[in-house]
Amino acid sequence: MIDVLLLADLHGEYGKLDPFLDLNPDAIFIAGDLTNMGPAESVTDVLDRIDVPCFVVPGNCDPRETIDVLEQSDCVCLHGAQINLGKISICGIGGSNPTPFNTLFELTDKQIDDLLHKVLAKRERTMHNVLISHAPPYGLLDRANGNHVGSQSVRRHLSSFDLVCCAHIHEERGIAIEEGVKVVNPGMAALGNGAIIHFGNGPKEIEIEMITV
Repeated sequence: MIDVLLLADLHGEYGKLDPFLDLNPDAIFIAGDLTNMGPAESVTDVLDRIDVPCFVVPGNCDPRETIDVLEQSDCVCLHGAQINLGKISICGIGGSNPTPFNTLFELTDKQIDDLLHKVLAKRERTMHNVLISHAPPYGLLDRANGNHVGSQSVRRHLSSFDLVCCAHIHEERGIAIEEGVKVVNPGMAALGNGAIIHFGNGPKEIEIEMITV
């Protein structure tokens, strides 16, 4: 069993980080929006406090320069990249599909699709296949003001994964299951919300525990 702490949407509010770290996870996933429109360098102090393997994608409210800061840290920047952690394969896509607010890190769905194709071409499937995406898949945990606003490209690639960790839509904290694929939005870490993902020893043995610290 591997226990992974999933966080997202810190938006520059790091006061809850220590209670999260006190949970002693085996690893940490961060699904974007570490800052609230920057500066990118502000994430350094946060990342330096993490002493377990940490895998991060930036969100749409993070400057694109956040990628450089992440790559210079001890954490792994997974935007447009993939890595294996034992029996877990992890792919990542940061930013989001276009929003009405013209935020700092937005991609067209074509750009998201191209990145996911590139990542999946390199990936080796393992026991548990995970996507960390700031943007949710279209139609799943993606409703804002009554409309679905998720990424069509992430939705098209859903069947390539066993678990999708997403964020972006603060009010859509929760778990969804579509065709056997689990999708989780841990909620705003700025408010003390997160999730613990328990990866078991067999295929599809993935349990998700929503937490608040």
